[in-house]
Amino acid sequence: MHIKTIDVPIKVNAPGAVARQQTNFGDATAYGKIGAEHFKMDAGTDIAPLLKGLENDLCQAPHWGYLIKGDLTVTYTDGAKEDTHAGDMFYWPPGHTIKVNKDAEFLLFSPQHEHTIVFDHINSKLGG
Repeated sequence: MHIKTIDVPIKVNAPGAVARQQTNFGDATAYGKIGAEHFKMDAGTDIAPLLKGLENDLCQAPHWGYLIKGDLTVTYTDGAKEDTHAGDMFYWPPGHTIKVNKDAEFLLFSPQHEHTIVFDHINSKLGG
């Protein structure tokens, strides 16, 4: 699920300040501490090979985030694909992979326990 920031409903509109809120933007129930993450990835990066060996060969951590620049394609467990573009806020449920279509920079907020498992797996694939 993703949404352009401009499409998020305005909740406060005061001189010099605008606050937007999209309600029901994913569910963090039963997750512990959240990690804040910053990524830069070059066009053509496909993390699918690095996820081989995880459940369903996909990232099993949910993520809430914002694509600062670039374009990504997210593929989900059921094979559905979703394009995310610069300026979009997004929620990626567990069971996904990404491919970078245009040099990208983005922020993720993820349950740190679940995503650390994925990072450790990727690093083992990279020999780290």
